[in-house]
Amino acid sequence: MADRVTVIGWDGSPLTAAASAALGAATLVAGAAHHLALPEVPAGAERIRLGSVALAARRIAGHRGTAVVLADGDPGFFGVVRTLRAPEFGLEVEVVPAVSSVAAAFARAGMPWDDAQVVAAHPRTLRRAVNVCRAHTKVAVLTSPGAGPAELGLLLEGVHRSFVICEELGTTRERVSVVTSDKAADHTWRDPNVVIVLGGPARPDTAGETGWISGRDPSAGPRGWTLPADAYGPDLGEGENQLLRASQLARLGPRVGDLVWDIGCRSGAFAVEAARAGAAVLAVDSDRAACARTDAAARRLGVQLQIVHGTAPHILENLPEPDVVRVGGGGAAVVSAVADRRPQRIVTHAATRDAAELIGRDLSEHGYSVECALLQSVELDTRAWTEKERSVAFLLSGVLPRRSA
Repeated sequence: MADRVTVIGWDGSPLTAAASAALGAATLVAGAAHHLALPEVPAGAERIRLGSVALAARRIAGHRGTAVVLADGDPGFFGVVRTLRAPEFGLEVEVVPAVSSVAAAFARAGMPWDDAQVVAAHPRTLRRAVNVCRAHTKVAVLTSPGAGPAELGLLLEGVHRSFVICEELGTTRERVSVVTSDKAADHTWRDPNVVIVLGGPARPDTAGETGWISGRDPSAGPRGWTLPADAYGPDLGEGENQLLRASQLARLGPRVGDLVWDIGCRSGAFAVEAARAGAAVLAVDSDRAACARTDAAARRLGVQLQIVHGTAPHILENLPEPDVVRVGGGGAAVVSAVADRRPQRIVTHAATRDAAELIGRDLSEHGYSVECALLQSVELDTRAWTEKERSVAFLLSGVLPRRSA
């Protein structure tokens, strides 16, 4: 095992005395091509060009001598330190950090970033990173080959965002560009790069305030997983009462990085509440007035939604892949079309047992594990403790066993 492993962050500025001393004593140096070309790298040191950090870690673990790993920015922030410290390699590391590339990117843009979401995009996580960009107004994306600005722009089709693209930060080839998301695929971008994704209105209750927690403020907006009917106006449908919405949210569990379809959004109550949980939401309805109500509710409550006017199931064909889906209207035919897209979870409701059985059988035939519950709620007028409103519905949920989460 290496006698000593030092991880040095590099942001283009001169190395600190501690970093220079560690690098000067190294018998093995690992890093990208531009790191290995630094004049401070000892001429006699073994050099490893970083591709797979895991492969480099194995070579470092077997090295007899002093090893240094060079990385851009802060190597402890979405960086190599996590892999090097993995138990299978047994490496104890010392870290000399530099300014992270995310901090540098926001500095170039002249913007604060304590209120930003930060995601790392790889080909396997690109879709989830895009969903965060759909759902939030300020996101920094640490990109990688195959998951860069062009791919982000293509997957954000239909959602207007501005991109601040910072290429090769800290080098003589550094470049900062501002483009709209629909134009990002028209260019070739140099690696490494960071993309700041901006768009949508600020939350009305937090705009201009000094924050207290990084990223999205979990206390923003009114308290409660579901809001009472008067938060959405007089047009709530039969399947939108507060207790049914709460049960649907509990079954689906929308979260940051998810894409939720709300089919038959009506007033926007469910769509808004899924967005308040941090998920990206596509709200679909065939009624233009329902789309307008949903848009108004989203703006009033400060969440991001993409609203699609059209009739299911046909309108669903060209929508991006969902993680979880609520079917608020359209019946068994729409549920079947949704199941064909294989989301992790589906929730819907039915007014009769026969309708519930039909939907449940179809979900089972698609490979879903099905649950059904008869929900009955009675709202009381607490001034006289008399019955005010009664609601009855069959709540159905389907989960793909191999992908449940």
